[in-house]
Amino acid sequence: MKRMIVAPSMLSANFANLAKDIEVVNANADIFHLDIMDGVFVPNISYGTPLIKTICSNAKIPVEAHLMIVEPQKFFEEYNKLGVGSICVHYEACTHLDRTINRIKELGMKAGVAINPHTSVKLLENIIRISDYILIMSVNPGFGGQKYIPYSTEKISELKKLIEFNNPNCLIEVDGGVGLNNIEEIAMAGADIVVAGNAVFSSANPAETIKKLQGVI
Repeated sequence: MKRMIVAPSMLSANFANLAKDIEVVNANADIFHLDIMDGVFVPNISYGTPLIKTICSNAKIPVEAHLMIVEPQKFFEEYNKLGVGSICVHYEACTHLDRTINRIKELGMKAGVAINPHTSVKLLENIIRISDYILIMSVNPGFGGQKYIPYSTEKISELKKLIEFNNPNCLIEVDGGVGLNNIEEIAMAGADIVVAGNAVFSSANPAETIKKLQGVI
C-alpha cells in the first residue's frame, strides 16, 4: 500500500483530555481535521471558535477545517487568522463555488471541495482545475461512527480518472467509516488522504493505528 496521508478527526477526540489527543496527533499524524457543523447544513452542531483556536495554537502539523455549514465564506478570514491552513467547503452548500474556492486561495490557504454520498463526481469536472483537493464523503455527514458506504470506492476511482485528465496535482480525500478493515481498498482506488475519527481515538493504541493507516507499519 502507498503511504497514506492521515488526518484524524478531532470530533472523535476525548474533550475531557484534549491535550493528550492533540499531542498524539502532533507526534504521529499528518493533518488535524476539524469538522465544523452548524445544525443547518447537517443535523448536528460540533464546536466553535474557542476550540479551533486551542487546536491551532497547539498544532505542529497543518490544520484543515471541513465546513459542513451554510454560507461558509463568512468564516474564511477568521479561520485564516486562527491558523487554519486549508478549508474544505461543500459543493452542495455553495452557489458560487468558483468564487468561493478562489477566495480561499487568495487568503493563502489550500482549498478543497467536499461532496455528499449522493452527489456525482462528474459535477466536479471544472472545479477540479482550481481545487487543491476533493473530499469524498463516504458516510452521510453530520455524525461520527457511521459505516463506510460501499459505492464510495467506485466514486474514488471515477474521481481519480477525472483528476488525471483535469488537474493531476489535485488530491483525493476520503471521510467517513475509514478504518484498518478498508484502508487498503480505499488506497488502491486512488485516495491520497483519509480522515479517521473513531478508528484512531477509540483504538487501544491511537499512535499505532495512525501508523497502520499511513501504511508505514
